[in-house]
Amino acid sequence: MYETILLVLDRVWGMVWGIPLLALICGIGFYLTFALKGLQFRYLWYALKLAFGKNNDKESEGDISHFQSLMTALAATIGIGNIAGVATGIAMGGLGALFWMWVTALIGMATKYAEAILAVKYRTLDGKGEMSGGPMYFIERGLGWKWLAGSFAFFGCFAAFGGGNMIQAHSVADVMHSVFDIDPIYSAVAMALLAALTILGGIKSIGKVAALLVPFMAVLYIGGACYVLFECYEKIPSALSAIFSSAFSGQAAFGGFAGSTLAMAIQVGVSRGLMTSEAGLGTASIAAAAAKTDTPGRQALVSMTGCFLATIIMCTVTGLVLGVTDAFGSVDAQGKLLNGASMTVAAFTSVVWWGGYVVSIGLVLFAFTTLIGWAYYGEKCVEYLLGTKSVPFFRILFTVICFAGALLELEVVWKISDIFNGLMAFPNLIALAALSGVVVKETNGFLTQLKEERALAFSRT
Repeated sequence: MYETILLVLDRVWGMVWGIPLLALICGIGFYLTFALKGLQFRYLWYALKLAFGKNNDKESEGDISHFQSLMTALAATIGIGNIAGVATGIAMGGLGALFWMWVTALIGMATKYAEAILAVKYRTLDGKGEMSGGPMYFIERGLGWKWLAGSFAFFGCFAAFGGGNMIQAHSVADVMHSVFDIDPIYSAVAMALLAALTILGGIKSIGKVAALLVPFMAVLYIGGACYVLFECYEKIPSALSAIFSSAFSGQAAFGGFAGSTLAMAIQVGVSRGLMTSEAGLGTASIAAAAAKTDTPGRQALVSMTGCFLATIIMCTVTGLVLGVTDAFGSVDAQGKLLNGASMTVAAFTSVVWWGGYVVSIGLVLFAFTTLIGWAYYGEKCVEYLLGTKSVPFFRILFTVICFAGALLELEVVWKISDIFNGLMAFPNLIALAALSGVVVKETNGFLTQLKEERALAFSRT
């Protein structure tokens, strides 16, 4: 019976995450890049300054700052996919898969920009006096298609309980048990308590915790990866060469690696790029809608940097570490090809003895921040469907499921979660296509305002 369920889920997953969805996500990304005249490249530096610079929108409408909004989105985006997912992608598609992850993230920046600008434009105050926005709101208020908005919220609820909660809790318990020999029951209690303390305070509490943990875990992991790259600096040119060459020709078999074709490198790279950036899923725009901002375009620029930071930076350092070490293509004691987190741990440990701890601690922090980020996404989806009175019950249920997730085997949950993630993308992408004219109009108005601001600032100097 169990094997039958897995087989059915595999087939459903194949249909949801097939070529049509991947083509739709990439097609929308390319179209928005063209329609916005490569805005994600032209204004990237300004967007990063907005995200990490002094906040000048403290008096604007919203619940949290630009930085807290970005960190909340990154909390949900940067997760085990940036460590285990990159390794799995390279194990399947070769080093060339990393190049296609870059391409997907770069065009995905335009998609995330569009999602955020619509989320802020069509956001509204809920019964608690907090901002509510995201695909369900810009679909309903921008297009009037309540059925499509409701479908996004419905799929989002299940995705939050599955991949956003149970899988993350289980990943933490598994790492703590395998690395530090801590009984899963203790991890389950700790995760549930920490999650409750964070999410019961709502978006302001989640934003503060994300703003503290996300930069810390990113610096910890990137710092460890840079140390490995420094120790193996002479191998970096050959790793980069392999990434670019195999991106267009596939990669030959070696060691335990079975080799990959060009088609496999592209398919795996695109799917992993979507997994690590979440561009097209629409979830990050829910956090963007809560930001204090004077105009939708300003927060949209901040939001699009999430793709750059999560994939171009985080995934690149992971991919390069795998490329300069001997972990890629190697096998374990049982002769099985190293894959996922185990490959990344082996890559770090092969250079420095403490490398495995950096990866393990990174996985724990990434998983926990993903959990609290998705708690907010799920809360807003439930609120849209059932109203603000349902929020306290959702928070309690989310905490209870977090405890259960740390103790259960979740192979079925992985598949179901992936399916609902894919299903969320369809209504979001349909709305982006239908509202692309609004995105362009809002952007043109914002860029005109930005030029006027710069001209005024220049005249004062």
